[in-house]
Amino acid sequence: MIKLEDLSKLYRTDEVETVALNAVNIDIEAGEFVAVMGPSGCGKSTLLNIVGMLDSPSAGSYWFAGENVAGYGEAKLAEIRKHNIGFIFQSFNLIDELTVAENIELALLYHKIAAGDRRDRVGHIMEKVGISHRAKHKPSQLSGGQQQRVAVARAIVGDQKLILADEPTGNLDSAHGQEVMEMLQGLNGEGTTIVMVTHSPSHAEYAKRTINLFDGEVVTEDLRAAV
Repeated sequence: MIKLEDLSKLYRTDEVETVALNAVNIDIEAGEFVAVMGPSGCGKSTLLNIVGMLDSPSAGSYWFAGENVAGYGEAKLAEIRKHNIGFIFQSFNLIDELTVAENIELALLYHKIAAGDRRDRVGHIMEKVGISHRAKHKPSQLSGGQQQRVAVARAIVGDQKLILADEPTGNLDSAHGQEVMEMLQGLNGEGTTIVMVTHSPSHAEYAKRTINLFDGEVVTEDLRAAV
């Protein structure tokens, strides 16, 4: 599904050039659950932004579903992104003025889906992540774990093939963090490809493979033994 070939990302100012990623080569098959780890500033979030088509590489190739998207413009990237990729963020990124149901439905407004079908999808997804009883609540009325459940629901309501999770448990206590990880593991078991940035070794163990970055380069890859 994802193939990065000699992919690099440089950030330049008038006085300094920063190498965020340096000749990275990564293959991720459809249906994998991959954790990306490494110290702060090693390029994890830059990698996730490029895979999510929110940023573009400075050099190299990015093959997504057999298509080299590295040189595509923002309009074409946005079209591919909205049909294929869901995002889960550490800070939830919910809209305070909207209810739970409305926050989830927001992800469907850019698709050509009738209002009734949108409501049906939202209802089904809320049941799936165990948040239906909070459908009319605002984010401020929810716990952190509940807010992240809403964020997960928003990421998957459009049947996206790929979920990108950037520190999805970073703002949660251990119990709620485990709940979110079990949800992601369940989604992966149903066939969704997941790429997750994390600092937590215990949460990385939910993944089938861990990619370790250091100074913008892949230093090791660890395959988790089948259970």
